[in-house]
Amino acid sequence: MTSPTIRRSRFSRALGSVLCALILGCAPRKTDTEILWDKWGVPHIYGANDVELFRGFGYAQMESHANLLLKFYGQARGRGAEYWGGDRNLEEDRYVRRMGIPARAKAWYDEQAPAFKANLDAYAEGVNKYATEHPDQIADSLKVVLPVSAIDVMAHAQRIVHFTFVHGQERIFSMIFPPASNTWAVAPSHAASGHAMLIANPHLPWAEFMLFYEAHWSGPGVNFYGITLIGFPVPALGFNDKLGWSHTVNTYDGTDTYRLTEVEGGYKWDGGVKPFETATEVIKVKTADGFRDDTLVVKSSVHGPVISDSGKTALAVRVAGLDQPGMLSQWWGMAKSQNLDEFETQLKTLQVPMFNVMYADQAGHILYLFGGRTPVRSCCDAEYWAGVVPGDSSGNLWIRTVPYEQLPRLLDPSTGWLQNTNDPPYTSTIPSQLDPAKFPAWLSPVGMHFRAQRSARMLAEDSSITFDELVAYKHDTRMELADRVLPELIAAAKASGRPKAIQAAEVLEKWDRKAQADSRGAVLFTFWYQTLFGHGGSPFVSAWRADSALTTPHTLKDMRGAVAGLESAAAGVEKAYGALDVPWGDVMRIRYAGKDEPGNGAPGDPPGVFRVSQFVPDKDGKFKLVHGDTWYAAVEFGPIVRAKVLLGYGNSTQPGSPHFGDQIGMYARQEMRDAWMNKADVTANLEKREVLK
Repeated sequence: MTSPTIRRSRFSRALGSVLCALILGCAPRKTDTEILWDKWGVPHIYGANDVELFRGFGYAQMESHANLLLKFYGQARGRGAEYWGGDRNLEEDRYVRRMGIPARAKAWYDEQAPAFKANLDAYAEGVNKYATEHPDQIADSLKVVLPVSAIDVMAHAQRIVHFTFVHGQERIFSMIFPPASNTWAVAPSHAASGHAMLIANPHLPWAEFMLFYEAHWSGPGVNFYGITLIGFPVPALGFNDKLGWSHTVNTYDGTDTYRLTEVEGGYKWDGGVKPFETATEVIKVKTADGFRDDTLVVKSSVHGPVISDSGKTALAVRVAGLDQPGMLSQWWGMAKSQNLDEFETQLKTLQVPMFNVMYADQAGHILYLFGGRTPVRSCCDAEYWAGVVPGDSSGNLWIRTVPYEQLPRLLDPSTGWLQNTNDPPYTSTIPSQLDPAKFPAWLSPVGMHFRAQRSARMLAEDSSITFDELVAYKHDTRMELADRVLPELIAAAKASGRPKAIQAAEVLEKWDRKAQADSRGAVLFTFWYQTLFGHGGSPFVSAWRADSALTTPHTLKDMRGAVAGLESAAAGVEKAYGALDVPWGDVMRIRYAGKDEPGNGAPGDPPGVFRVSQFVPDKDGKFKLVHGDTWYAAVEFGPIVRAKVLLGYGNSTQPGSPHFGDQIGMYARQEMRDAWMNKADVTANLEKREVLK
């Protein structure tokens, strides 16, 4: 029999717990989800299980990016024009509907395993919970999207990965800048500490659906720190206590455009005629007077959706991976992996349709994989399939993709390091340990651009890299192109007898060959190399060669033209900025969230800079950063993981958030901050705490 004293004690503890939770906001119950926000606006989500972690992550993303999330999910439904009107929204709706994204998202959701479907549902519940509790934090025009469902989340992820990265990279890249990301894996044999290390360094535009979100997930079987694209319910790259990985856009072709010859009754196919499949979509468009209907006829061939139709010729596209619905669950499985075998078990599913994978772990393994669903093609090289190909016969129609065992892969190379900067897989370490001749010519082009050479050179020339050096290398702004061409250019300019060329050569001779904020000569060199590469084709006598990977191409073809180009560049710089040796950071600016800081870094190619910063002209004659380094991490896998990170543009876009652009100053100073994975460290740097009941 329980004594009255014990009963009173239990009652007192229970009452105290209730009062603490309701009034004082004390420690949560084991079943509650706790979000600890650190001083950089990073949510550290603690949950009793996966479902609670997903719910907390949906809630946290809304707190940081509510307006963007709802916009993205509305667009992924193909209903942007219905919600907000406008020609641009209508154009995007037509694309989303033509590609079948909403219907496919529903089918993908239905195919998820029950446990992961519950995770997705919980994420959507977290989004909706925040919206219900904080309607004043959401723009009125975006509330029409609510409530959000897991299908919306699947549609958004598909729209971005399969229909922006895999198909349609021109939608974000080709008219702006080519994709440019860096990643390293350093083996214990190449590290001063004897521990494997990793650099994660994705580069994307500093805009809307290409922005990253940083978070920490902690629960049973998972303690993961990393990032994902805004609106995604799972991490896409980062690290846990045992291992980590990064992605870069690979030299991968997962989509083809086919030219069809139209005839009466359809299109020519294998000597006969095959009819098009058609369906009609009605898109509501918001107008000043209400709504109007826009009718879209969706036409498809055996290849896929028709994107252009002249009545005589049609173009249809085929996209790899659309029959693989497990991309998000694969990423979550990678995050929960505790060793190489578990990690590769996830990779082998090939549900993520593209991207290089770079991996390092506490056991000392490093791994590179040319990942994704690469179509098995019938002939020819990568250049052939990059263009429009004939679609009149089944000979060009691929139906299979390359199995995992046949993809380019390197584990623990003898060099002690791996790198990728969007170069082909064959240069992931130097000397190359992947022979292009052993892979189909259509799998990837062969070559090595200057940024990749700079990347490999830093690794090859330092056989005992410290963690501090890893951080410094991540910020390296030296121009590989300058090292390759300046000696001959300076000599020729000085010998030319032309005063302006000689003056320019003297500036370049004193320049540190870097794109630091205080580098004098980088602006002049940039103006010059734009004249060198502005006419297409290679300006070098010697082409790149695999047996001289870090010293070719070399020797300028037209030295007379190069000197004339230097004179022209000098005149342009002097006219624009008043001095040939104007500091780089005076011209290249980081203008974001009301900040205006001197820039550093430069385009990855052709100058060959590892710290990628892409600038565009601004209204005052200077240039502003719009693309390049986003989130980056330097990680050492010792007994306790050590990591430095930075998210250049900050971890929130919500109006009034202190974390919109709050890391710009650190970005400009090339500083990084500690990644807090231990709860004591998080608590010591706490901004606020929330408990989701």
